[in-house]
Amino acid sequence: MSSATTNAQAAHKLDPGWTASICQRGIVVFSTLALCSCAVGPDFVRPAPPTTERYTEQTLPNQTVAAAGTSQRFISGEDVPADWWKYFQSDALNQIVANAMKNNPTVQAAQASLRRSQDNLQAGYGVFYPQFSLSASAGRYQNAPIQQGSTSLTSIFNLMTISGMISYAIDVFGRSQRTVEGLKAQVENQRDLTQAAYITLAANVVNTTIARAAYLAQIQSTEEMLKLEREQLQVTEAQVTAGTVPFSNVLTLRSLIASNEGALAPLRQKVSQAEHLLATLEGLEPSAVKLPDIDLAALHLPTSIPVSLPSEMVRQRPDILAAEAQMHVASANIGVATAAMFPSFSLSGTYGTSSSSFANLTPDSQTFWSIGPSASLPVFQGGALWFGRQAAIDAFEQSQQTYRQTVLTAFAQVADSLTALQYDAQAVQALLEASNSADEALKIAGVNYRAGLISYLDVLFTDIQLHQANIAFLQALAQRHQDTVALFVALGGGWWSAPGATRDKAPDK
Repeated sequence: MSSATTNAQAAHKLDPGWTASICQRGIVVFSTLALCSCAVGPDFVRPAPPTTERYTEQTLPNQTVAAAGTSQRFISGEDVPADWWKYFQSDALNQIVANAMKNNPTVQAAQASLRRSQDNLQAGYGVFYPQFSLSASAGRYQNAPIQQGSTSLTSIFNLMTISGMISYAIDVFGRSQRTVEGLKAQVENQRDLTQAAYITLAANVVNTTIARAAYLAQIQSTEEMLKLEREQLQVTEAQVTAGTVPFSNVLTLRSLIASNEGALAPLRQKVSQAEHLLATLEGLEPSAVKLPDIDLAALHLPTSIPVSLPSEMVRQRPDILAAEAQMHVASANIGVATAAMFPSFSLSGTYGTSSSSFANLTPDSQTFWSIGPSASLPVFQGGALWFGRQAAIDAFEQSQQTYRQTVLTAFAQVADSLTALQYDAQAVQALLEASNSADEALKIAGVNYRAGLISYLDVLFTDIQLHQANIAFLQALAQRHQDTVALFVALGGGWWSAPGATRDKAPDK
């Protein structure tokens, strides 16, 4: 071959016009495939909200009966506030909730999980951009010409290479789109779970604070009763000394005092456990927490309670929204599995230069390049792709039933809370009347005893009844407060009422 022919071929290989023609052809191929692209698999559609307008079979009254001077009124269709715990009108309670929101490890872990899902989404967006990489290598080699059928002598040489590669995956069947769609839904799922963690935390703090206040009130009531009984013991001992009553009255009274003193220990243990739980919720060791004493009577019972409509509730409860987002993830996975059964296309190009030393790696060195599209078609995978798609469909059907169960559970919780408040009011009022009657009976018994009309055992019996009635009233009052908390939580916790939030997006914490 003549030198002129060799130079002509070299000039043809490096001809800029010919290179541009190849690039234009690649661009045409890419543009055609991009325009023809479509995302296979189902497009996700949100489940329709329920058409029912109430949570219970029978229409409940708009307000409870008056109990302890308070009646709770239910306002249908009104939004729950984001800071619903402020309805209890306790600055000390508000501060405990604020401390827990700031320091609780569980919600901090949920925030980190949310950030992780957001970062995964941003990483997923990278599939829509060209991928570019640079590489450099240096090596010393000895070849064996006999491997190529040559009888020439072996040679030892150095090879230095610098190259760059650019590639772009052409998403003809939407596999990348569906993957990113699933990542978006995972972000929504994690955002809803994070919001659920905040609501659960607030409910746990408020309920534990109410329980602690109720235990302290029961302790106070028991101690007051013990004080009265000790005074009665002194009087009885004096009567025994005077010979007016038998010594058995002293023994009976001492037994009653010991029994009531024994009831204080479990109550104090429950107070301790509640304080330790509050310390944990605030992200502190039990030895480091300082809790204010909150009087149960000082916790104002919310009298006007907003109640969202069922169609609104399914768009605002975080657990329902999380189940909906998980269903969206499963739907997107069907598209990913479906696209894997179709051909995949990409456009790639490389350019590099080689030489025997780094010093000679110049534009005049030997260069190499390539450009062009590629396609890959799965022909036989042993049924892996087909059954992988079937598994994705099964997972979607599973997520549908999980969503349905979550909605049913939510409706039951709202219904339970609404009916509980109706019955709580009746119980509180009945127990208050019982306590008042027992108190009046004790006063009358005391008068009759001093007049010699009844025995001291009758007074003790009336005393016990009053003590039991007071404890039962305090327990019912605490239950009424806690069932009110349960209703706020069952309706979704009001997170959408916070600044910067809508029912479609939770606020950033």
